Amino acid sequence: MTDLRARIRAGETLIGVFSDLASPLAAELCGNAGFDWTVLDLEHGAATEADLLALLYAVGTTRMAPIVRAQSAERLRIGRALDLGAAGVMLPQLQSADEVRQAVAYLRYPPVGSRGLALRTRGADMGALAHADVARVVNERVVGIVQIESRGAVAAADEIASMDEVDVLFVGPADLSHALGVPGRFDDEAYLAALRTVTDACERHGKAAGILIYETTALARHQELKFRFIGLGSEGSFVSAGAKAMLAAAGRA
Repeated sequence: MTDLRARIRAGETLIGVFSDLASPLAAELCGNAGFDWTVLDLEHGAATEADLLALLYAVGTTRMAPIVRAQSAERLRIGRALDLGAAGVMLPQLQSADEVRQAVAYLRYPPVGSRGLALRTRGADMGALAHADVARVVNERVVGIVQIESRGAVAAADEIASMDEVDVLFVGPADLSHALGVPGRFDDEAYLAALRTVTDACERHGKAAGILIYETTALARHQELKFRFIGLGSEGSFVSAGAKAMLAAAGRA
């Protein structure tokens, strides 16, 4: 697994995939395909926390970095994902800068955060780190991703991007378009203006703007908008598209 946070800070464009099938094999296949990161989706995917360790083991056989989208931005859910070995956490459904500030404190150990400390965990190198080193080493590599999926989050984008604990502001296109009253209308000016607000905030504060898209034809457009942490579909979308393509080839479209 590569140091994802260092690559984000270096300004790389990083391409990932959402893991939504609760399948270690599917996650490993995506890692072997060469994606930079995956989001193990506990919010909308099929996996639960009981599936998480097996998924992390599978991804750990590849160079792909595992991000966990927690069910909610609660202290225990964030801490459990990190203790099990996630490279970072995606925090959903935060509506304001104050909510983000409280949630990102759970990502890191004191003195910069309020994450509970346990040394003999995968996230702390299974006890290989001493008390004097654990905060410095682990805090520096944890990736903090905040989803931008509401009017309130867009309005607070600049303040959120200014927080040291936040590395990526990640737009949830479906949720955001619905919140703006233009559901699924991704060419609507209100939606595009919200995207520009997010990417401009990221540019000002040296953070990465992220988004999930399902059409490869949309990739260049979003790169022009200065997104550089881009999810290209999900395992489920790949299975669906592949199945439909095979049936179409057999004249069963």
